[in-house]
Amino acid sequence: MKRPLLTAATVACAMTTGAMSLNVYANEEYKLGLVTFLSGAASGPFGIPAKNAADLVIDAINDGTLPAPIEGKGIDGRMITPVYVDEAGGATKQTSEFRNLVERDGVDAVVGYISSGDCLAIPAVAEELKMLTVLFDCGTPRVFEEADYEYVFRTHSTASMDNIGAARYVHENVPDLESVAGINQNYSWGHDSWRDFTETLKVLRGGDLEITTEQFPKLFAGQYGAEISALQVNSADVIHTSFWGGDTDAFVLQAAARGLLADNQVIFTAGETALNSLGDHLPDGAIIGARGPFGPFAPESELNTWFQTEFTERFGTPPTFPAYHMAHALIGLKLAQDKAGVGASTEEVITAFEGLEFDGPGGRVEMSRGKGHQAATEMVYGRLKRVDGEITFTDITRYPADCVNPPEGAETVEWIKAGMPGAECN
Repeated sequence: MKRPLLTAATVACAMTTGAMSLNVYANEEYKLGLVTFLSGAASGPFGIPAKNAADLVIDAINDGTLPAPIEGKGIDGRMITPVYVDEAGGATKQTSEFRNLVERDGVDAVVGYISSGDCLAIPAVAEELKMLTVLFDCGTPRVFEEADYEYVFRTHSTASMDNIGAARYVHENVPDLESVAGINQNYSWGHDSWRDFTETLKVLRGGDLEITTEQFPKLFAGQYGAEISALQVNSADVIHTSFWGGDTDAFVLQAAARGLLADNQVIFTAGETALNSLGDHLPDGAIIGARGPFGPFAPESELNTWFQTEFTERFGTPPTFPAYHMAHALIGLKLAQDKAGVGASTEEVITAFEGLEFDGPGGRVEMSRGKGHQAATEMVYGRLKRVDGEITFTDITRYPADCVNPPEGAETVEWIKAGMPGAECN
């Protein structure tokens, strides 16, 4: 983190008074790079809600109005000045933009990244530039399973949680389950999600599982006519999809129009973002996930009530899980800095961040994986049910963090295939 240089006069003053005035330090800004989709198919359902959450939470941090136990104004005794970057453009562009944030804009930290592809590309650059970086939304488990990082943290669980939880849920709640089909995006997030879901089901069912078809359209394809036809021809007891963002919206509209959703049991591991805009197209009984205990599944707390109320009043719609993810990243960063103390070095903040446990609007966050750099949270699924025309949920199941997240040091695939030893689900 960059620190203002002390002039000789300032040093002399400090020596005379015995201490530097924190009021002077508080006038400095804390420049925070914030990277999220501001354009393209992922912006509406993901990027903009995340930016809105950043605006809301940053204002509250600067004003010192976040509910207890979060205290104090700003980060590191300084007011946060956000520097936004559009995540659109791919990993090569984002690594260049990251360098610009550090070398041109002089940010103190970076919070960002929705795409798993970007999250696989950024950490190496963050390490090279020694820039404290918090991944707020991407889900691929490969980030901390394939490497160790000093300067990189992720304040929410990986996709392993979503799909291990999804497999447990359909195993427990879909009678006579024998076959599954999948439609997932053709990149790391989609392939990892489908793999973890099917491998977990095989373990839970003793290897007895038929896969009728697996479809992998390209990311943000937008048109899914051929894939929907394949799913209808190769019918299965459950259809799994980890689609997110604009792909979720497009798939819901097209699949609903052709009767796929009404005629089949579909589980949307990241479907919560479609509830506000496309809930009318989702049938009762659809299984919905929110990538953790977020949105309608968030636990009751003063902090969640504040977040739900303030977000809805300010932006006209309730916060979805990308907004919660951003809020958790910012709160985690502030709490780590608070723990390290005003004026702490980047390395001291890293030490404070490692293994940190805190409560966000979505409940408890434990930085308990990835040598203290990767969070684990509980996972929640439920079935959509309309009551008096309003969307509610039934058959809600909450899976503890240690039930659906591989333990520290374990690789997801090996842990699943070994029978998920040590999983605590009670």
